[in-house]
Amino acid sequence: MSLQLRVHVPPHPLIKHWLGVARDETTPSVLFRSAMTELGRWLTYEAIRDWLPVLETEVKTPLAPCQATFINPEVPVAVVPILRAGLSLLDGAQALLPLASIYHIGLVRNEETLEPTLYLNKLPQQFDPQTRILISEPMLATGGTSMAVMAELINRGVEPSLVRIISVVTAPTALQKLGTAYPGLVIYAAAIDEGLNQHGFIVPGLGDAGDRTFGT
Repeated sequence: MSLQLRVHVPPHPLIKHWLGVARDETTPSVLFRSAMTELGRWLTYEAIRDWLPVLETEVKTPLAPCQATFINPEVPVAVVPILRAGLSLLDGAQALLPLASIYHIGLVRNEETLEPTLYLNKLPQQFDPQTRILISEPMLATGGTSMAVMAELINRGVEPSLVRIISVVTAPTALQKLGTAYPGLVIYAAAIDEGLNQHGFIVPGLGDAGDRTFGT
């Protein structure tokens, strides 16, 4: 699958609006959190459009029988927020997937080597092979963090083609790295930015999503 088909940037006006709010350096932390929640909601909406398995059945309305479609409750769904910034998208995602299990995983990036270090892993030892996994990672910069999470998921029986990543801003470096390693992976992002600066931050980006979310 080509990079263009694998990475989706939905043209939804609400996604564009909240992206603008999140990018603005004058946006206060409380409003930045709201923007990230909304981006989590609308990116999740787009990501699960053709992803959740459904059941076709029949119900009876007050007037007559009628065909109905329901999400299949027997297929597990999980959300994996990458701490700490991934928490900023979680509320929006969880609002649309209220029955999903939440598995936290924490990685911190060494600002000199730009390599991630795992400090928290709440993933189960093994996933049901049918499990749909939604990863929330606001910024795909070098791709190191998401690559590390994908490796942990694959080791636990996850099928890459059943994984979706929602991200606010992405850089070609991360997209190329993930696309090469996992061609079945699908990413939904609010924007694909120009690239990275010498410190590995996305430009123009939106700054440090974790710091701006938590006011630190």
